[in-house]
Amino acid sequence: MLVRLPKYLKKSIINTEKTHQVRKILKKNCLNTVCENARCPNKNECYSNRTATFLIMGNYCTRNCKYCNISCNIPTSLDKNEPLHVAKAVKDLDLKYAVITSVTRDDLEDGGAEHFANCIREIRKLSPDTKIEILTPDFKNKKEALDKIILACPEVFNHNIETVRDIFKTARPQGNYDNSLSVLEYIKKNSSITTKSGLMIGLGETYEQIEETLQDLHNVGCDILTIGQYIQPSKQHLPVAKYYELEEYETLKQMAKNIGFKNYQIGPLVRSSYNAAQLI
Repeated sequence: MLVRLPKYLKKSIINTEKTHQVRKILKKNCLNTVCENARCPNKNECYSNRTATFLIMGNYCTRNCKYCNISCNIPTSLDKNEPLHVAKAVKDLDLKYAVITSVTRDDLEDGGAEHFANCIREIRKLSPDTKIEILTPDFKNKKEALDKIILACPEVFNHNIETVRDIFKTARPQGNYDNSLSVLEYIKKNSSITTKSGLMIGLGETYEQIEETLQDLHNVGCDILTIGQYIQPSKQHLPVAKYYELEEYETLKQMAKNIGFKNYQIGPLVRSSYNAAQLI
């Protein structure tokens, strides 16, 4: 049975001088954003605030997650100038808080960890006061890759668990639930970097499974939590099993608080990088 998108999940398209300026700066620096590639519902709101989440290492992902709108294909070689282009865009946008994410690049020995580190270093050169959050793949849980991230020292390291253990393999067939937890735990134990993770809901999980996942994240020292509604990008992606009612998000907020999270953002349109600067 088709489940209709609730009105509170619909956002109107806003085109203003500010959104035009953001698109112009991104185009000038030849940059991709997850806002565009993943069809984020908050894109126009963020652009209106002169911010965007940079998507590095190309448009093609080496994994085929069943919820994600980014295409799975053979990726192109890394653009060595991309870190500088990201840094220039951060400066042009006058960002006080920059968020960088990427496609998964299992074809690279370090999964692109050095490329992330180079982006951080270039931003530090041009905008030394800008705080940086990175949202990364799992790097196949390679410690040498994670060490490169630790040396670059972003303010926030985000790796999304995405869904509960019992649904994980269906949603992320090439990923591993325990690997994702281990990545967060390694960063937490070996650095002073703030850790963060996010969860989609609406794929058929139970409240008990959500609670188990939040407890798992808290047990590995995850500092910041985000939870938002899964919205099906196309008919080829996993269907939505449930649209959570607004009052149910209050229940989830209380659950996160009871487990011990102090910093969390939970709501229908919450995404990993949405209003990210407000959570640290």
